[in-house]
Amino acid sequence: MRALIRFGKQPRLRFISHLDLQRFFQRAVNRTGLPVAWSQGFNPHPVMSFGSALALGWTSEYEVIDIKLSAPMGRKRTEDAVRAALPEDLPVYEVRMVDDKHAAPMALVRMSDYVVRLEGENAPAVLEQIPVFLQMEVVTTVKKTKSGEKEINARPLVVEMEPLEEGCFKTRLMLTESQSIKPEMLVGLLADLAGVEAPRTHVHRLALLGLGPQGDPLPLMTL
Repeated sequence: MRALIRFGKQPRLRFISHLDLQRFFQRAVNRTGLPVAWSQGFNPHPVMSFGSALALGWTSEYEVIDIKLSAPMGRKRTEDAVRAALPEDLPVYEVRMVDDKHAAPMALVRMSDYVVRLEGENAPAVLEQIPVFLQMEVVTTVKKTKSGEKEINARPLVVEMEPLEEGCFKTRLMLTESQSIKPEMLVGLLADLAGVEAPRTHVHRLALLGLGPQGDPLPLMTL
């Protein structure tokens, strides 16, 4: 049995790295009293994985951790135990119990929703470029990869984008191993279109999404 846990990362912890977060969760699950499964070998550790790493400086309301259990447990008891072991800056929003055959969350992620807040005098000019960007078919940029820099068309990586209240916009971006773009890169492209320097950004993740049976995007915890 496995527990899929959706949690958030509040502003006070936004500069905690993903590696430090992994280490913290390894210690936290030991305090839950749950029958957590441990890896074999010289350096045993709790068997767990994350849906997608959250970049340093971002906040979120939709992080997913997959924890393997060595014995069946009820959802409510699991949720209460995990919530008690985590600080209020890592709130637990929902828990789902699945069997071991269920696909790993990281294998299901295809897209992510974000709210991006812009700061500075250039923010209005950048936001004005959203409809211009959406009408384009090709937006060429250079992306750094493990094998070096690569020229890509960023337009297909931006699934949706719309302005919100002053200084903010919402966007849905591709998030796979071969197709992905970060909100900061998108802001840079909008700034290039506007002919201004990219403003400072604050990124908040709203959801991780996979594909449902009909190919439609669905929240990861529902798949």
